[in-house]
Amino acid sequence: MNAQGSTAQIDLNSDVGESFGSYTLGDDAAIFRSVSSANVACGFHGGDPSVIAQTCRDAAAAGITVGAHVAYRDLAGFGRRFLDCSPTELADDVLYQIGALEAMAHAAGTAVRYVKPHGALYNTIVHHTVHARAVVDAVKAYDPELPLLLLPGAVAAEIATAEGMRVVTEAFADRAYTPEGTLVSRREPGAVLLDEALVAERMVRLATENTLTAVDGTEIRVEAASICVHSDTPGAVAMAAAVRAGLEEAGVRIGSFA
Repeated sequence: MNAQGSTAQIDLNSDVGESFGSYTLGDDAAIFRSVSSANVACGFHGGDPSVIAQTCRDAAAAGITVGAHVAYRDLAGFGRRFLDCSPTELADDVLYQIGALEAMAHAAGTAVRYVKPHGALYNTIVHHTVHARAVVDAVKAYDPELPLLLLPGAVAAEIATAEGMRVVTEAFADRAYTPEGTLVSRREPGAVLLDEALVAERMVRLATENTLTAVDGTEIRVEAASICVHSDTPGAVAMAAAVRAGLEEAGVRIGSFA
């Protein structure tokens, strides 16, 4: 802790490798100048083999830690739709995605160091015990030492912790929060924050005081060891740079938790 009560170090992560075929999403190379961890799409919500391979090579060259950004099998919906699949099917899908990314990462001279669910899967396992258990079981089957990057208070975090696995909690720089500490649905107005100065100010406060202001004006406590800046948010590159600069100016060092 520093004199203000902030953590000495915090991770900055971003969702990358989500382009597909002829379609480009985000500026991963530019984002890599600001973040310390890369949540690499594994092909189920975005990313194709060539995109994933190149993303791993770029991350390795930049010294960025690689994590598996696993999702429901939903390319058409970009992984933002709940799928009522069986726990066995979901666990197999998660295990498959980690293995696919590991092969690409290994070839690039790096490795998968953590797992972060994407989109609907991420939000579902905050409260859905069956799917949370399936995700935890898949990660544990692959490597029980792999940390899980999750929303604070998620039921998946409780299950993983009970299994003796490491859980790393995160906050979202560019997303609005409910008074309960969950993310405002993207279907709601104001769910995505676009003012980079405001976002940077919020993240400095998070890192130094563990506090955020919810959409209704209430102050909520958020314990987070990592901050996510989505690479597909408009102005994401400038936002990530502003968040990093603000944190460093506040005396918070940027470094991967993994």
